Amino acid sequence: MSANVRTSLLILFPVFFWFVTGVFQDEDKGTVTKPKVLSSVIISEAVAEYISPEINLNTFAQTEKRVNVKAKTSGEIVSIGAKQGEFVKKDDVLCSLGIVELNRTEVKAPFNGYIESILKEGNFIQRGQICATIIELNPITFVAEVPEILIKDVFEGLRANIDLVTGERILTELSFVSKSANPSTRTFRVEAQIDNSSGLVRDGISGTMKILRNPILAHKILPSILMLTDDGLLGVKTVNADNIVEFHKIEIIQDTIDGIWVKGIPQFSNLIVAGQGFVKEGQTVSVTSLASL
Repeated sequence: MSANVRTSLLILFPVFFWFVTGVFQDEDKGTVTKPKVLSSVIISEAVAEYISPEINLNTFAQTEKRVNVKAKTSGEIVSIGAKQGEFVKKDDVLCSLGIVELNRTEVKAPFNGYIESILKEGNFIQRGQICATIIELNPITFVAEVPEILIKDVFEGLRANIDLVTGERILTELSFVSKSANPSTRTFRVEAQIDNSSGLVRDGISGTMKILRNPILAHKILPSILMLTDDGLLGVKTVNADNIVEFHKIEIIQDTIDGIWVKGIPQFSNLIVAGQGFVKEGQTVSVTSLASL
């Protein structure tokens, strides 16, 4: 190799080495310092509130007593002491028979109540035949059936609002909760006994009973932010103070027109209301507040 060639190689080799190593160093530096792009979500601040969840049930009024008053002897009814629908007091004469048999000529009311039906004058009545039917309307009891899934939250003394089909509202409380389920429906009988001295509530009238459970802390959310995990858990996603995504399993307490009440979310939370389907639990995200948009 000539001296000129050797000299040229000695000059070019350092230049080539600098060129190659410089390029790779720049590329390595670029790979390390390249900024990571975070997924973006929109959050809304949420604060839990105390609510009294309602259990809505169909109900009907049921009289405490309905008795068929029977004659103790036979004879013609010569007079009646009350008309159908009238109120009578205990021991009022209902039917008088035209016979003479000691202590058996009069059929009397066994308690205060309303005449549901009564025979007319001139009818002949046999011993043991019904002279009149009388019902007691005070007190009167509203009856409903609670599904077994909700019975754990129901007990005597809970407030109950009863809305009658006629438009009246009655404020009362539960007076009885059954300990045994109906084997056919798997529901539990509950009762609310009310004062009905006015007689305005009629036997058998129907309505809606709203049982107000004890107050609990809950969040009202939109159904659109609910998520279902691969394990079948229903919940929502939030971000913590470090902008890390968290998942919270929830329980639906009450469904309303403008949202659903749920429990299972921390009292003060940043709910992810947009973008929750594109981020995972434990992931750090870029956060935008809904209030700032």
